[in-house]
Amino acid sequence: MHFKKTGLWFLLFSISLFGTDTNADNNTVDSKTINVLAQTSKAFTQIAHKATPSVVFIKAELSDANRSPQDSATPFDFFNDEFFRHFFGHPKGHGFNQGPPEPQISGGSGFIVNPDGYILTNYHIVKDANKITVILNDKEEFDAKVIGTDPRTDLAVVKIESKTKLPYVTFSSENLEVGEWAIAIGNPFALQSTVTVGIISAKGRNNLRISDLEDFIQTDAAINPGNSGGPLINIKGEVIGVNTAIISRSGGYMGIGFAIPSPMAQHVMQQLIKNGSVKRGYLGVYLQPIDKEMAEALNLEKTDGALISSVTKNSPAEKADLKEGDIIIEYNNKPVKDLSVFRNELALLDPGASVDLKIIRKGKKQMVSVKLDPHPDDGVAVKKTHQIGFEVSELKDVPANTLNQFGINGNTDGLIITAVKRGSLAERAGLLPGMLILQVNQQKVKCIADFQTAIKETEKKKHLLLLVRYQNMTRFITIKTQ
Repeated sequence: MHFKKTGLWFLLFSISLFGTDTNADNNTVDSKTINVLAQTSKAFTQIAHKATPSVVFIKAELSDANRSPQDSATPFDFFNDEFFRHFFGHPKGHGFNQGPPEPQISGGSGFIVNPDGYILTNYHIVKDANKITVILNDKEEFDAKVIGTDPRTDLAVVKIESKTKLPYVTFSSENLEVGEWAIAIGNPFALQSTVTVGIISAKGRNNLRISDLEDFIQTDAAINPGNSGGPLINIKGEVIGVNTAIISRSGGYMGIGFAIPSPMAQHVMQQLIKNGSVKRGYLGVYLQPIDKEMAEALNLEKTDGALISSVTKNSPAEKADLKEGDIIIEYNNKPVKDLSVFRNELALLDPGASVDLKIIRKGKKQMVSVKLDPHPDDGVAVKKTHQIGFEVSELKDVPANTLNQFGINGNTDGLIITAVKRGSLAERAGLLPGMLILQVNQQKVKCIADFQTAIKETEKKKHLLLLVRYQNMTRFITIKTQ
């Protein structure tokens, strides 16, 4: 099935071209116009028929959605000790729930990206969920597990296990243009398989404070609560974006919706499926845009470029001899016209990638080559296993006074549990903040990468076996995951 690229102007042009039959009644539409409209309608029907089976409804259950991980149990309260809780129960006034927490349900959309059951959605849909249920277009339900999340782009990958190959959508590799048709498919207000049509209103929207890395597609295709995580597709039925947010005064559709563009979504998705997390290149500079007054003060002809206001110590930028006051005007032969776009494209580069920068220093142009390091914030400080409900950090990323409070030597191997979610499998198994994880399923873990590998290798097992040390005592803890 092939459709020629077009936009709203095509429909309007076609109607004005064919007009109405001058020999017919003024209230009668010309047959040629009807044919054009019928063909357009049929095209949308075919697109919906092709893509809708791949769009899913995601139901996330949170046992205590109003509590953050920081509100979780603390080992400094003796009533959190397993021995005391067993014999004395949970006393009032110590933050314990009297009985099981009331579950809260949230929902959103997602779409299947390969026949093995990997599903791309928004991070905010599955964040902190204890249980995730995926409902297919044919109403079949599956329990889902989180493969990986990326809060900086508000993307996540979950997976379901099906005995049959699942329908899936593919990503568009073509450049997107303003004015093209845009079709949004999702589950607004839990109404499954809703299809709305509009156009691409704008590209490269940023500074919206929706996520850290923003390069949004703006569309007027109706997007309502529940559409989040669903695909925005073109007239070939290919994904051009992931519906993420709307601008609304009422909470409903007002003609402005935003989607994460497919190149960014696909890059993040591939890393999440492969590694469970996203690794980004790190330059190590603080940048600021150049306005008209700044350009005049720096004797610049235009406001293009990014001004380096600070260089991080021991960063790739410092090693490449970049300095405060340098103005980056090109990277890999691309002009720097927008600071947000430049930052986003750097974030799509892998650690170890080389970037050729053209800079202006004291009025003179010169070239600088920089080899990017892994970003220090990616996959280091926290790794959350959503279904299980605990977070871990590497010891080197935890303040020394905190380690001392937990009685942990910073040179010890292992990962420290930094938070345990209330009502989670982890809490019910007895995990506590301050515990040191030494092994996962009898594999030693010394860093986040070891932890991710061990978790991924044991995804299909029904139990997670942890060797933990807490208050000079070492023991095994088993968590049933399925």
